[in-house]
Amino acid sequence: MPLVLGVDSSTQSCKVVVVDAGTGAVVRTGRASHPDGTSVDPEAWWYALNSAIAEAGGLDDIAAWSIGGQQHGLVALDADGRVIRDALLWNDTRSADAAAELVAEFGAEQLAARTGLVPVASFTITKLRWLRDNEPENAGRVAAVALPHDWLTWRLRGFGPEKPVLEELVTDRSDASGTGYWNPVSGEYDRDLLSAALGHDAVLPRVLGPDEHVLDGDGRRVGGGAGDNAGAALGLGAAPGDVVVSIGTSGTVFAVSSRAVTDPSGTVAGFADASGNFLPLVATLNAARVLAVTASLLDVSLDELSALALQAEPGAGGLTLLPYFEGERTPNLPDATAELTGMTLSSTTRPNLARAAVEGMLRGLGAGLDALRSLGIPLERALLIGGGAQSEAVQRIAPDVLGIPVEVPEPAEYVALGAARQAISALGAR
Repeated sequence: MPLVLGVDSSTQSCKVVVVDAGTGAVVRTGRASHPDGTSVDPEAWWYALNSAIAEAGGLDDIAAWSIGGQQHGLVALDADGRVIRDALLWNDTRSADAAAELVAEFGAEQLAARTGLVPVASFTITKLRWLRDNEPENAGRVAAVALPHDWLTWRLRGFGPEKPVLEELVTDRSDASGTGYWNPVSGEYDRDLLSAALGHDAVLPRVLGPDEHVLDGDGRRVGGGAGDNAGAALGLGAAPGDVVVSIGTSGTVFAVSSRAVTDPSGTVAGFADASGNFLPLVATLNAARVLAVTASLLDVSLDELSALALQAEPGAGGLTLLPYFEGERTPNLPDATAELTGMTLSSTTRPNLARAAVEGMLRGLGAGLDALRSLGIPLERALLIGGGAQSEAVQRIAPDVLGIPVEVPEPAEYVALGAARQAISALGAR
């Protein structure tokens, strides 16, 4: 059977898997690091992609490929296909004021209806407004706007400054839905919003449907790629009724939905997914870091923290940890701090503190599930992924706190595997 290649170009690194298209088995892998920072030269991603592909055995025997990656980052190109400035990543917050300006200009309800989103500093549209206001010369040079995975796909297909065909930029529904100027229901760009942010119109990537593909310079089929969360959902095989709870340093809670949702409060982002459905998503700031800080306080490892938590009874004897160590995004409490309450002589024990940390973290993620439920999204099964999901205490306590059955898939590069599934689909497409 032919081999396909899937990529996860994340904030921290580039991961590549080579998969047997017939069995789905991973046969080769590669990896390369990305530089730190919230503003990065995209050439570093291009170097890492090529290094990771080489480590995975190259492209010579690959029949199709696809790239998933970090969402929202702004890659601004001039008319000659050159990158104008370092890319502003999703975690670059300099555009927070620009986000507030856009909401004030258009209204939260109107923006949610037009794009599924209420802008915050993460989203691409706010970075374009920041560029217009703070670097007007650079903004004036922008001929095309791409996201990180769009640009890498374009380059690996053989385009770039040497062959600057901007109209060959492509993306997918999931990544387009994180820009703030694309409508996930109509499937069309909102060019009035783009112009309001940047100051003029520009070339935008063509949005490929789930069954569409393009070709690279050697005739290989190329899938549309995906934003990281949509790629993970695809790699996991998540379907309507599933909610994915990703427990990393921060947390994400996203459900596969057969219908689009809008939330004028901005709590739920109404993304599209990579399969033709939708992927409403909630983000939290405090997830695995809650466990890490508590383990440090108790001077134990994460495994020891888990064992301590399982020694305590549910409810931790009344000890309650409100885990807003870094403020919080859901609920929107940026200046909040953590609180430990219910301390008595009997409740204030090491096992109870460990249990309170696990329960508090899960309740924080549970607020994301509640936000999804409030919009009428059916949630029947939770899939726990990420480093924090490997804790035995988290796995055993989660069903009671989240209120639905929980499964913990084996750790894997699910974003890259989702991209590989797109590549397999591209092989079957006509």
